[in-house]
Amino acid sequence: MLDNNFAAVGVFLVGAMAVSIIMMIVPKLLAPNKPHREKLTTYECGNETIGRTWLGFKSNYFMYALVFAAFDVETIFLYPWALTFQKLGTFAFVEMFIFIIILLVGFWYAWKEGALEWM
Repeated sequence: MLDNNFAAVGVFLVGAMAVSIIMMIVPKLLAPNKPHREKLTTYECGNETIGRTWLGFKSNYFMYALVFAAFDVETIFLYPWALTFQKLGTFAFVEMFIFIIILLVGFWYAWKEGALEWM
């Protein structure tokens, strides 16, 4: 019976990969390849751009987003633990203490590497 479960997962995995590949190939085969000159120009809100068109942005903003997402997701793990804290006992308290220490080490590392500096 265990083998049948793994077979179903394998069939599902192969099917998902096949559908993904087909969905990427079919538009390439069926879509017309006649780009209009207007579609290749750069525009901003329908108006012609003034000055340089391609402007870079600081990667620090991306680092802020990554750090926020990492700590936000890991903070979500605190909620179910807090709801069942009294039922779980001392072992869960120690585990969560270790988890918070790991979070603090990650926060300290991000701070040390300058990921939290705005300018």
